[in-house]
Amino acid sequence: MLKATTIVRRPAVRADRVTDTVELDHGARAALPETLTAMGGLAFAPALPKAGTLEDGDALRLEDGRLVLVKAAAEPLLEVRAENPARLMRLAWQLGGNHVQAEVGADVLYIPASPANAELVRGGGCVATPVSRAFSPEKAAHDHSTCGHDHSHDHGHHHHDHDHDHAHHGHEHSHDHAHGHSHDHDHGHSHGHAHSHDHDHAHDHGHKHHGHEH
Repeated sequence: MLKATTIVRRPAVRADRVTDTVELDHGARAALPETLTAMGGLAFAPALPKAGTLEDGDALRLEDGRLVLVKAAAEPLLEVRAENPARLMRLAWQLGGNHVQAEVGADVLYIPASPANAELVRGGGCVATPVSRAFSPEKAAHDHSTCGHDHSHDHGHHHHDHDHDHAHHGHEHSHDHAHGHSHDHDHGHSHGHAHSHDHDHAHDHGHKHHGHEH
């Protein structure tokens, strides 16, 4: 069976290289199945070196150089509208908190059709209408959250090492700050103040001791 080894994004797709078209819903475009059969009957197996979500108009390059065009399939969705933008914005925030994927338009949201999602829409004071169309949910927020998680993990680990190195400069005071602040950049800043406080305390103590000897 032929293998598809490369994703070709829409702007780079050459029409003269397209040999067939495969129709996929959003779930299949985000996670390709092991085998695919195009609309013209061509069967092939995705073998991409790096996973990536396919968009409508992208193509998969086969081993022999031919392209299979990707078409976004229609799927059941809820078209969500509200009386004012603020209400729709609040609902979008709530949907994000419930990990519901959404396609955002100028004054409309499109979300997967389900009883649970319909209830969320009603609870938010908005109106949901069942529709069938291609679904292209926002992915920038998901990518940003993933990037932030990786960065936060590395950043937090760095400050953990920093605390360990300064454990002997005032363990008790540093411990209080560790519980009082989040494990991120603010924590590192607070630790710097804690170190300064210990230094001043040591200085005052020495001054009083000197007076006592006199």
